[in-house]
Amino acid sequence: MGKPDTAGVVAPPPLIYLAAVVVGLALRRLAPAPVLPRPLAYELGVAVIVIAVALALWGVREMRRAGTSESTAVPTRALVTTGPFRLSRNPLYVSLTLCYLGIMLAAQALWGLALVVVVLFVMRRGVIDREERYMSRRFGDAYLRYRKQVRRWM
Repeated sequence: MGKPDTAGVVAPPPLIYLAAVVVGLALRRLAPAPVLPRPLAYELGVAVIVIAVALALWGVREMRRAGTSESTAVPTRALVTTGPFRLSRNPLYVSLTLCYLGIMLAAQALWGLALVVVVLFVMRRGVIDREERYMSRRFGDAYLRYRKQVRRWM
């Protein structure tokens, strides 16, 4: 039995962000460094998380309407260009990034906020670059046109 037709990402994106949350919160515990005044950081963090969840739900809804899965472990069945995919080629990763930042803000985890640079590097090299090559193979010119019209992030 052959290998499934997928992008072959290094790890599921939610797992990458979850690992970073654990490290960010551990760093906060080891070396506390407040980000903003506590009530402001918490309220801002929660607001960012709410936006992230709304964006994720919108993106997942559009993918399911198109008959494809949001999982990187499943072959992509459709090129989704509607909903938040009109604004970003990776709205689900934007939502994960926002959720991560919201958690770090609410938790007053300065070092966790700084860690986002590492997370984005891993996402770019280990997930997004691989997905873009896969989507180019899978959807050819249609994906290349979409890629020229829509930014990677926002």
